[in-house]
Amino acid sequence: MKTKGALLWEPGTNSGWSVEEIEIDPPKRREVMVKLAASGICHSDHHLDDGVIPLPWAPVLGGHEGAGVVTEVGPEVHDLEVGDHVVLSFLPSCGRCTMCVSGRSNMCELGAGVLAGYAPDGTHRVHARDKGVGCMSFLGTFAPYVCAPVDAVVKIDKDIPLDKAALIGCGVPTGWGSSVYAADMQLGDTVVIVGIGGVGINAVQGAKHKGAKNIIAIDPVPFKQEQAQEFGATHAVSSYEEAAKLVEQLTNGQGADRVIITVGIAYGNLLNPAQEMTRRGGVIVLTSAAPILQRDVEFDLFTFAMSGKRLQGSLYGTTQSRNDIPLLTDLYRTGQLKLDELITRTYALEDINQAFADMQKGLNLRGVIMYDQEG
Repeated sequence: MKTKGALLWEPGTNSGWSVEEIEIDPPKRREVMVKLAASGICHSDHHLDDGVIPLPWAPVLGGHEGAGVVTEVGPEVHDLEVGDHVVLSFLPSCGRCTMCVSGRSNMCELGAGVLAGYAPDGTHRVHARDKGVGCMSFLGTFAPYVCAPVDAVVKIDKDIPLDKAALIGCGVPTGWGSSVYAADMQLGDTVVIVGIGGVGINAVQGAKHKGAKNIIAIDPVPFKQEQAQEFGATHAVSSYEEAAKLVEQLTNGQGADRVIITVGIAYGNLLNPAQEMTRRGGVIVLTSAAPILQRDVEFDLFTFAMSGKRLQGSLYGTTQSRNDIPLLTDLYRTGQLKLDELITRTYALEDINQAFADMQKGLNLRGVIMYDQEG
């Protein structure tokens, strides 16, 4: 199949995305072809371009957040059929490895290969300019069609709008789960959420869902502060300093129960201010991607150890895609989860560089690439 896709030929150079002709092979063993309705614009794809996530290979077809309709199934596919509506999970879940069977499918062993530059079997499904193309997260949703491993495909009910469901492949569960699961949020907690983008805004939704008493959003962009309060934040400020004063007032000096870091890039100087706002025995959740080679972190280890706090990493919000993607669609259906309101702007694939520029400027909660669903 020939179609168009957005490629990086020089990852890590901020050279931007090239929209050009690609060729996608038909599905092989335990794979399906999906015609996409939409793909989200996520910081993780931008990090391929800016080098925060370095790639030693090229080209790469970006995109890892999408939903659509199955159009073709490969051999040994038993639980999906043509016409099924599906969400693509940016991390696969095989259901068989140690992590999956122990209830930690967000760390499935297959996930170790999502940036390897090949499909799980070590070959390419996408080609451009007579070269094999690696796909972000085995997917590559910056194209109207995806040849995806079934381990990264989750069936959903057909009444859920696919352009909204696309966001449940990454940003929504990552943020929502950071509050609900990784932070182990409790009824009545005071929580601080640092960074209100496509992930942080859903951490706000997760905190509200769990019954947090005070939800304090930190973001320097006034639009993001306003949106945070629309999605359930009780307070919104522009800096750690403002948040610290507010936390002290709201908790009688005890500190926040949970602090969740969901900024675009996690630099080492962000952790200690979060710890300083956290009460004894509280939890600091780090969800943001950090530069892979970063090793220097400013952190008061003495206070951390003596106060019994916990620093918790969170991959994919510590969710389990096969359970939580259908759960999140149910919450959306019953009005307990906002998806429509997350989409600030939509774009054609040809405007992908503008979409990333708008993301960098803080203009969107989530920008979404829309695909033609006719034919």
